[in-house]
Order: sequence, then C-alpha cells, then structure tokens
Amino acid sequence: MEKTHIVESLHQGVCEVVFTKADGTERTMKCTLQNLPTQGKQMLNENPADRNVIPVWDVESLSWKSFNVNSVKSFRRVGSLLNG
Repeated sequence: MEKTHIVESLHQGVCEVVFTKADGTERTMKCTLQNLPTQGKQMLNENPADRNVIPVWDVESLSWKSFNVNSVKSFRRVGSLLNG
C-alpha cells in the first residue's frame, strides 16, 4: 500500500491499521491525522530518519504512535471525526 494513500485517508478520518511491530507482534490500531491535538502537531513536522514511518494520533489511547508502511498488513477507513 502506498504511503500517500494512507496519509490521505488518515487526514479524512479514523482508520484501522493492522501492522507488525518492531518486536514481531501484530497490532491493530485506530488512528487519524484529522483534528489533531495542538500540543502534538509538531510530530508531523519532524523529519524521521525512516521516511516509511507515519506518526499518527491513536484515538483509543489518546497518544501519538507510529507505524512503518512496509509492515502494514491491512488498512481501512472506519469513520470520521467531527470538527470542533
């Protein structure tokens, strides 16, 4: 799956991503890049060493997480956030 498609979908709402973590375990995460918390927006401006890593807002743990595009097993849009 292409990084640009994933990032565009994340900007449109909540997505579910299933990926393999660095330790080899599988994780399912609901995340977004829509309506981000102000205190964390600098995460998007940082230039990670690995350009395949996408920082996202985990809507369940309410914290910043990231995943590597190359480790994604499945990705789908599951909803939208309301503005405000």
